[in-house]
Amino acid sequence: MILRTATKKDASKLLELIEQKAEFDRSMKGFSGEISTTVEKIERTLFGDHPFAHALMLELDGDVQGFALFHYRYSSFSGEPSIWLDDLLVVGEQRSKGYGRELMHALKSRAETSWVSHISWTASPHNTKAHTFYKRLGAEIERMDGQRPYFRWAMQR
Repeated sequence: MILRTATKKDASKLLELIEQKAEFDRSMKGFSGEISTTVEKIERTLFGDHPFAHALMLELDGDVQGFALFHYRYSSFSGEPSIWLDDLLVVGEQRSKGYGRELMHALKSRAETSWVSHISWTASPHNTKAHTFYKRLGAEIERMDGQRPYFRWAMQR
């Protein structure tokens, strides 16, 4: 297993993974829209002069089998940065083998070296397996929006 930072040459694979993530989210009733991003948009927004987001890639035997897509945020009130995890996916046949945990811990390492206060994200109300997984990592539900939980994973400083 290799965990690495995505590069521009990963743009088409990222698009495939985003499409798989959207399909999974639809099955969990967490997303009902359509994907409008393209390889060109991914290249420009993740790998251009001013990256707006970043991705970690999970490789097994040379094949990408998962990713975590995230971006940094900043709170003027607290004066602290944080990370918003937009997407986390391990492809179907590789789920429940510990790879999601490895991706999350790689993101945590990135967060700690960036001096962020926490990582935040949300999950479909129907994806209770993910809720359990996130709580086992040490994340807490910061708030609820109806039935949708918003998670917060505080970083040690």
